[in-house]
Amino acid sequence: MDSGVQPAKAFVFKSMVTVSETNSRTAEAIRALRTHVMARHVNEGHRALAICSASRGNGSTFVATNLAVALSQIGVNTLLLDADLRSPGVADAFGYKNPKSDLRTALSSPINFNDCIERNILPGLSVLFSAGSAGNAQELLASGRFKSLMDFCLREFDATIVDTAPANRYSDARRVATVVGYALIVAQRNKSHINDIKVLAEHLRGDHATVIGTVLNEA
Repeated sequence: MDSGVQPAKAFVFKSMVTVSETNSRTAEAIRALRTHVMARHVNEGHRALAICSASRGNGSTFVATNLAVALSQIGVNTLLLDADLRSPGVADAFGYKNPKSDLRTALSSPINFNDCIERNILPGLSVLFSAGSAGNAQELLASGRFKSLMDFCLREFDATIVDTAPANRYSDARRVATVVGYALIVAQRNKSHINDIKVLAEHLRGDHATVIGTVLNEA
């Protein structure tokens, strides 16, 4: 790997241009996004960010995973949290099949949050996976336990990047963004509808989340 960053565990990184294609234009675009997030978000004391999209296939998981890796590569102690409890994709992006515990476990039992997190997947990068869909996803995310988890993340990590389910099918992303406080919207070139993005932004702001920007994904 050109960056010299070696995985701490034997994961197979899929769609992870910040690891496998560090000299690509897409990886450079992720680094530019990292610069924006650091300057306008992390450096201002905001330690968590929900990655939201209007519909499935717009690339929110791609952006969330690569942004989290990019932050860890500059020494930011980062947690990537897969809050898509409908059709989670972070584990697949890492080629990881058997999380020891996942978000559903963390939210539905009194387990210590530390015990649900995979540490040092890359230097400075930890992940809280979702192992599969949950029929009670909205109830789990609406619980006080999720708020407690986010408070834990804010204490333990310099930055927490949260992937979410598509907002046109579920209200989960709006709930997550409300708790996190800040959201980044991902759109897909030649696929996303401008009106859908506007509606999502209005909903997020109406739920008292700050939208820090929109990313046009070409991947």
